Amino acid sequence: MTASIAPHSGTAERDARAINTRHSEIAPGEIAIGVIIGRTSEFFDFFVYAIASVLVFPSLIFPYLDRLTGTLCSFAIFSLAFIARPIGSLIFLWVDQAMGRGTKLTIAIFLLGGSTAAVAFLPGYDTIGVWAALLLAMFRLGQGVALGGAWDGLASLLALNAPDNRRGWYAMIPQLGAPLGLIVASGLFAFFSATLSVADFLDWGWRFPFFVAFAINVVALFARLRIVSTPDYAQAFESRELQPSGAIETLRGDWRTIVIGAFAPLASFALFHMVTVFPLSWVTIFTVQTPAHFLVIEMIAAVFGVVSVIASGFIADRVGRRTLLGASAAAIAVFSGFAPQLLKNGDAGELAFMIVGFVLLGLAFGQSSGAVTANFAQSRRYTGAALTSDLAWLVGAGFAPLVALLLASHFGLLAAGAYLLSGALGTLIALGINKELAGR
Repeated sequence: MTASIAPHSGTAERDARAINTRHSEIAPGEIAIGVIIGRTSEFFDFFVYAIASVLVFPSLIFPYLDRLTGTLCSFAIFSLAFIARPIGSLIFLWVDQAMGRGTKLTIAIFLLGGSTAAVAFLPGYDTIGVWAALLLAMFRLGQGVALGGAWDGLASLLALNAPDNRRGWYAMIPQLGAPLGLIVASGLFAFFSATLSVADFLDWGWRFPFFVAFAINVVALFARLRIVSTPDYAQAFESRELQPSGAIETLRGDWRTIVIGAFAPLASFALFHMVTVFPLSWVTIFTVQTPAHFLVIEMIAAVFGVVSVIASGFIADRVGRRTLLGASAAAIAVFSGFAPQLLKNGDAGELAFMIVGFVLLGLAFGQSSGAVTANFAQSRRYTGAALTSDLAWLVGAGFAPLVALLLASHFGLLAAGAYLLSGALGTLIALGINKELAGR
């Protein structure tokens, strides 16, 4: 089976397809492998930076500030990637149209890996003063632009090729990358934090996970290119009309779907940070718990998250994705009313908060990917899904650690719970609007 070469493909794209020519059917399982590899590498990058934002950057970049203020400044820089991500999508959609998906993916992943590796060489404030913060912000913007370009369309292709009675199962597959990436990133930081002195950890120990992130990006790039550059997949993308459409055209035709799609996963995205980045910052600043100890608790809870994400696939195929998203949003709303207080109750309270939180996160986040993607016209699904994902991460996650820590530090942990409640209500409202529009 052969495929025609898209007119916009460049020489490198055509060569890659020629090398990878084969005769086989497109199997959802094969697409799933590429999706898991890609998403795990991206989330590993995400968590390596997020953990460093709590454990390293306040001391390295903002030593002249108190610990709380330094962490808030670090979280402000953390948010820059989410602001830059939509810009990256627009830039790389043009690269996709002009030079092909393989070329676009190569440039984006090397930009992501390069920006991540650059952080590993970052001098501190004591060496270059305020330029340390400016360089960190520049590298973070580079990561955000690259993440916008790392969209390969495999998740949409997976959804389109999933059997009708297994759509929930295949929808959860991309989401496995989050808990898997967290487990590896937390394990690395826990090891170096526990085995090195504070001085050695802040001097060089924290840099090693960033080098690992670069290596993982390179491996993931070749694994994904092996899929997207083959003639079979090129034909699958083209036959399914998963080609980039104009951003303005997509926004004009599907702006309602994009907005609803951005708000539908708010509950899971708010909870995402409430059980990953925020509790690490709270425990580090306001308790005597060692970071390494709490990172181990995060790893244990993330294992429950993996199981819960998988379970979401089974449940969604039996009760429906919208029903599961609505029920999990309601459960998150209840969780927000009492659970953050558990962080004050030592190991038992922290473990209970993290495990229950990750179980709820797995159920909600497992089905949040592309919750309304089917509403897009097929010719605009590739671009529409990318823009929806960018907006969802910006609205639901971009400022979550900053806002949650700011509220909790001034008004108590219940205020952080109120922030989580707002995300749950946003999901319920978006799902209600989406149901009404679907009925019409």
